[in-house]
Amino acid sequence: MKAKDFIEAMNEIDGKYVDEAIRYQKKSGTYLWMKWGGAAAGIVVALYAGSRIFSWTLPGTGLPQKPFETETGRGKSGEDIGLDASGTEGGTEALPILDNGGIEIGDMGFEGYMAQDISEIVNGNPWRETMELSALPVYRNPVTYDDYRVASGDDFGKMRELLQDVAGRFGLDLNEMTVTDDGPDEKTREIITEKFDGDVPEGYFNPTRLMTETEGMKIEVNQALTAKISFNPPITLPEGYEITAHASYEEVAAAAEYLKNEYDHIIGIDNPQINIYGGNYNIYHQQSYWMEFFDGSGNDVEQIIQYNFYPVAFYQNEEGKLFLARIYQPDLSQKVGDYPVITAERAKELLINGNYYTTVPYEMPGVEYVAKTELIYMTGEREQYYMPYYHFYIEVPELEREGGFKTYGGYYVPAVEGSYLSYMPVWGEY
Repeated sequence: MKAKDFIEAMNEIDGKYVDEAIRYQKKSGTYLWMKWGGAAAGIVVALYAGSRIFSWTLPGTGLPQKPFETETGRGKSGEDIGLDASGTEGGTEALPILDNGGIEIGDMGFEGYMAQDISEIVNGNPWRETMELSALPVYRNPVTYDDYRVASGDDFGKMRELLQDVAGRFGLDLNEMTVTDDGPDEKTREIITEKFDGDVPEGYFNPTRLMTETEGMKIEVNQALTAKISFNPPITLPEGYEITAHASYEEVAAAAEYLKNEYDHIIGIDNPQINIYGGNYNIYHQQSYWMEFFDGSGNDVEQIIQYNFYPVAFYQNEEGKLFLARIYQPDLSQKVGDYPVITAERAKELLINGNYYTTVPYEMPGVEYVAKTELIYMTGEREQYYMPYYHFYIEVPELEREGGFKTYGGYYVPAVEGSYLSYMPVWGEY
């Protein structure tokens, strides 16, 4: 049975499995994309701006294995980057070539930010172009998924450790609590098995989350080692900190300061830095901002890693009450190595040359439309490698709106030196 057929037939089954199917079809769960048709009508959205960047990599896809072209020809040789004939640098083993995966754009929409000026699109990214970074770490994602989102490499021991850690932040002892998982009950198994004449993918019924509940709170940990804390009933914050969906930057920042001081035991960060991100407008010209915290300790590289991988996020509902928190603790134990990285200026040259990934349906219009640059890591659940990329915000002239509103699309260039990549993206060929 094809994965697509299986997923489409799941519409009447338990909600958890429908949700998993949607996550398979539209990449990882936190990244929801509007179809291009809606965007063409003037609906432009950007979800999870900042550190929670979408994952493009899916099983069975791949970019054309074609070298990128520059004015001097193909990518740099080993000699150009200081490797001798034995493939080593400074007497150490050469870093392995990274199979930097593929993308599947299809009908999933595009990444766009609507604003009157790029200065309205903000985040707390600690990276600065003035940083002198010669190398950045690359990690192998220990968890992989097949076409049915059945995981390999997930570690329930680490999931339980994170569950215990989060419970402890609230003064709870996991040993005195009931821990369950989301494996289907027998009735659900029978329904699914019967519906597909016994042709259920191997491992599809495997649990994907561990969870525990206490009065007023539920804690869940998934395979990517993200802990979700749901508050029921939602927590009422003091007057003045009840931010809603379209609260101003100043209101969100004030609430973040309050949470940093009053919920430091939950945040669990030695030197918490506030990351207010967002600022893009919806079709009603309303702005939205979100808040996270990350550890600002350590050197430049350490701060970049902590910002991208280990944030703590809080969310308030329409009534301004705290209803959800997330603690991200992905497994970075499988470090591949510290890879040479190119400069932002070099990345811009590749961008102009067409060596980029994007979900925007328009070719990069020209260097004069580059509005903003930042360095981020791809942290999606389906990434084979957690690698750094330059994220360019490009003004898309075809999508300018009335009232002076512009649309800035997201374009990505690998930050790792091209000699260490299996191939470079080529616009229009993926």
